[in-house]
Amino acid sequence: MTHTLPHDTDKLFLTDGGLETTLVFHDRLDLPCFAAFDLLKDDAGTAHLREYYQRYLDLALGHGLGFVLESATWRASADWGQRLGYTEAALARANHRAIELLHQLHERNRSSETPMVISGNIGPRGDGYVPGQTTSPDEAADYHLSQIHDLVENGADTITALTLPATGEAIGMVRAAQSVGIPIVISFTVETDGRLPDGRTLRSAIESVDAATHNGPAYYMINCAHPTHFDHALAGSETWLARIRGVRANASCKSHAELDESDTLDDGDPDELGLQYRALRDRLPNLTVLGGCCGTDHRHVAAIARTCSP
Repeated sequence: MTHTLPHDTDKLFLTDGGLETTLVFHDRLDLPCFAAFDLLKDDAGTAHLREYYQRYLDLALGHGLGFVLESATWRASADWGQRLGYTEAALARANHRAIELLHQLHERNRSSETPMVISGNIGPRGDGYVPGQTTSPDEAADYHLSQIHDLVENGADTITALTLPATGEAIGMVRAAQSVGIPIVISFTVETDGRLPDGRTLRSAIESVDAATHNGPAYYMINCAHPTHFDHALAGSETWLARIRGVRANASCKSHAELDESDTLDDGDPDELGLQYRALRDRLPNLTVLGGCCGTDHRHVAAIARTCSP
């Protein structure tokens, strides 16, 4: 099943907030390796995820906006699955269940005013904040192909790769998606200076991936950084800025290192974040996919919807 994709329309789409930080800090759930897909192993965990998504779907339905349903599979790749004791077959079942849940939510919330996208979510092979752990394009393509294939086989409309710290792995992910004929969205993370953890500028990263993949990504996103970390990097009117269609910002202004060391959640100011998103919308001509990352929840996405809705 193929739904209307964000890059094929000017309609505004919401997505969810910080899934893992919500589950750990608000819902007090044990989440080994920050792996939300582990909840899909039983009915209780699946029901918890269903309730999580529904809060955000209600916001999209209430505002008449589209919605990108991101699967809880950011950590559901081979190396992370092995660390959690998953066999290859068990990991494939987890990816299947994640997409199946999204299709159930789509059917339950179907609306002509709220187009929904089923997105298979993938993450970096290593730590997204440590560039020294990144892989080459060929290694990345080989590593991520299996999960991408599982997500596509079970009905994903698109693949979204979140929290990427470097271009090599991004290029490999795009090539893997191209090999199975599925659109892919590439989302980079940046440090407080607006640069990727490997030191590249956003412009350099986007232009490098486009050059290596013949403009392969459907579009680009920025996630897991506060708007104050990257808004200064978006000045001007160059062509590469038009390639950025999505933002999933952190609630906190703290650096990745500071957040990693914190035992408490910094959820910032939802209303202020909403206004910062509106400013980003004024700056980026194609910014139509809006959600949150670490520290954000339905309050932040509600504020974003209020300030950015047409």
